[in-house]
Amino acid sequence: MNPLIRIQSASMTHSKEEGYVGQVEFQVEGHKYPYEITLHSTKGKEWSYGLHFLEQSGSEEDILAVEDLLEEEDEYFDQLVEAAKNSLQN
Repeated sequence: MNPLIRIQSASMTHSKEEGYVGQVEFQVEGHKYPYEITLHSTKGKEWSYGLHFLEQSGSEEDILAVEDLLEEEDEYFDQLVEAAKNSLQN
């Protein structure tokens, strides 16, 4: 069974210079501490990201499990990208 991701907040900005920059705060079911992912894309198609604990550090095992989840299961990564994109002001 795959873990449930609950999004706490999401934001995104866009500029010609920076491209798309988004941040999503989220909780993973069964993990003690929440995470924050920073997303970046020049054109809004291919995304790079940085993942870290939101407020305080949890175990390395937990964050590695989330990285594996995001790399292997596109639906979870896409869920975070969509949350950030949905917050973008047109």
